[in-house]
Amino acid sequence: MEKAPLLPQTDDDAMSRRPTPKRFSRFHAAAFAIIFGLFWLARTWDCEHYDEGAETSAKVPLEVHIMSKCPDARDCLQYLVIPTMANVSDKIDFRLSFIGKTTEEDDGVQCKHGQTECLGNILELCAASEYPDPKIYLGFTMCLERDYKMIPKKALIEDCALEHGIDFDKLNDCLSKDDGAYGMGMLRDSVTRSAELNVNTSCTIRLDNKTRCTINDGEWVDCPDGHKPDDLIRDINRLYDEAKGWTD
Repeated sequence: MEKAPLLPQTDDDAMSRRPTPKRFSRFHAAAFAIIFGLFWLARTWDCEHYDEGAETSAKVPLEVHIMSKCPDARDCLQYLVIPTMANVSDKIDFRLSFIGKTTEEDDGVQCKHGQTECLGNILELCAASEYPDPKIYLGFTMCLERDYKMIPKKALIEDCALEHGIDFDKLNDCLSKDDGAYGMGMLRDSVTRSAELNVNTSCTIRLDNKTRCTINDGEWVDCPDGHKPDDLIRDINRLYDEAKGWTD
């Protein structure tokens, strides 16, 4: 008998109509060429040896460790991580990791808030795997976290997938792949990483491979440089400039 997918199938969502583009005149084309030329000139001024690889390597590692059914994860993402990413995402190498406990039985994972949390963690890992752009999978994750008590209800997943341009069927396929072993493997690897880094509190933020801030039971702790978005943005800008050699 064919194994049923972990999430029910749904009909394809109707595609929204895009507005008809306005006519692009010669004047607009000329203006665009001038503006683009000025932008490129500004970018390359005194940068004869500009290296696209160096731009990538200068990005600052920002890693967030959470449990999907934890209110601190919701608050951490909503009040610090998302506002920060909205301002300096181009300077960040972002990673989302999960907290749990590995077990020897069937190479599984135990989650603090039960198996529904494990499934929520896997859902968010699947979103990151299928849609690697943090603007997509982090938005989807935040959408789930707002109603974390409902994870992994089908209606919530469908609504959040639709809101952030994620194909529900792709998530379903990821969850069902290899009879669930694929998703569980991703979760086990993620939980193992958090444990090896001695991270066991949701939510923990690590910046440049060091613990930057933690929220626990609604309280910000171990945040000597501040826990507001402006504080984190300041630190990211400083580290990015140092990596590129732009310090005074």
